Amino acid sequence: MNISSPLKNNSTTSETKIDLLKCHPHPLETEPLEVFQAQILSTDKAQRMAEFFSLLGDSNRLRILSVLAQQELCVCDLAATLNMGESAVSHQLRTLRTMRLVSSEKRGRKVFYRLLDHHVLELYQSVTEHLDEMD
Repeated sequence: MNISSPLKNNSTTSETKIDLLKCHPHPLETEPLEVFQAQILSTDKAQRMAEFFSLLGDSNRLRILSVLAQQELCVCDLAATLNMGESAVSHQLRTLRTMRLVSSEKRGRKVFYRLLDHHVLELYQSVTEHLDEMD
């Protein structure tokens, strides 16, 4: 029995793409595959998002963000609050600043850090709420 797979077909016509969707049709499916393909993350954006999420994969950075979600602080106050060394906090803040998650403002001899915008705070709050619901 010779069964040809549409995946082995090198053709990229829309007919072939739509045929792929027919392999496992959804009962409510009414739109062609091209509509769904337009909503798929581009490779570049997916890579940037992966880098962003891997940046948040560090527990010290998350602890810093948790404090900055409450109020802005200088490095020495962050270090004392988190029981970390100032150089370690500075290093993490530099990384967070590079990824545009926090901003800084110099006041006198001290530099104060805060979350850059509401998107960072909303992301932090969403993940926190999600984890709380899982407990």
